[in-house]
Amino acid sequence: MACYDVFNGDADGICALQQLRLQFPREAQRISGLKRDIDLLQRVDARAGDEITVLDVSLDKNRDALVDLLARGASVFYADHHYPGDIPESELLDCHIDVAANTCTSLIINKLLDNAQARWAVVGAYGDNFDQPASELGTSLGLSATVLANLQQLGICLNYNGYGFELEDLLFHPVDLFALVHPFSNPIDFIEDEPAYADLLAQYQDDLSRAKNTRADSESKAGAVYMLPNEGWARRIVGVMGNELAKQYPDRAHALLVDMGDGHHRVSVRAPYNRKDGADELCRQFPSGGGRKAAAGINALDQGSLAQFIEKFNSQFGNAT
Repeated sequence: MACYDVFNGDADGICALQQLRLQFPREAQRISGLKRDIDLLQRVDARAGDEITVLDVSLDKNRDALVDLLARGASVFYADHHYPGDIPESELLDCHIDVAANTCTSLIINKLLDNAQARWAVVGAYGDNFDQPASELGTSLGLSATVLANLQQLGICLNYNGYGFELEDLLFHPVDLFALVHPFSNPIDFIEDEPAYADLLAQYQDDLSRAKNTRADSESKAGAVYMLPNEGWARRIVGVMGNELAKQYPDRAHALLVDMGDGHHRVSVRAPYNRKDGADELCRQFPSGGGRKAAAGINALDQGSLAQFIEKFNSQFGNAT
């Protein structure tokens, strides 16, 4: 029997897997990639009797591969918070999907584990920009404000590492980053004892300083649109920048478009932080678009569709109440 751990390369995917493997250790082939690299189940060459864990990866984008794996006789544990579409019916599929606007995969796993590895759930939730449930969970564990601030910074850095157009944009491949994280049952020990964290934090802070000097290209009642250059710092910081803007201006939506250099833009959308809804609905109207209610994106928006996107962005969030 072979085992596979398939997970999104962001903080939520890494921290969800961390909780599971601390609680239920097992040797497995790990499969991950860039945050937007979600067609991951196609890489799994499983047979009857094999076991597959899938975390924080859209079922809607992996349905065909999932159906194929189930047909081969592989068993699949699936936990996620993105729009799933039709969920296959199979006795081999153990599915835990919750698309509520205020949850993430790390919190779903934490609930299943009854708080057994809850500190890492806090990190994952902070990283996925769910500050309120992260803080509430951390406070319930008796964690101090200082510890919570450190866990929030860690979550942001783990999330930041998942963004880029190519793996070369990242400081660490997500599979390698998980391997660095995994020995630490307490995330504070990772912060204090793993030298790689200091490197990650330094690069994040450098990229963030550039982002803070960026101004919106257009603003409306609906929100703000930022056009970012085809440069490494922009490709890496776009997700965290969107999250920070959402918290800074909680009543407006944000769209960040990074020039891909080939006539397309990669798009990140954040719904208003105080009204986490509509981002996925907007992005699914365009090819390669998807995500969740609070945060979604388009992998490659054609230059010719830019005006249409901005019009739909303004309509989606300008008409919301």
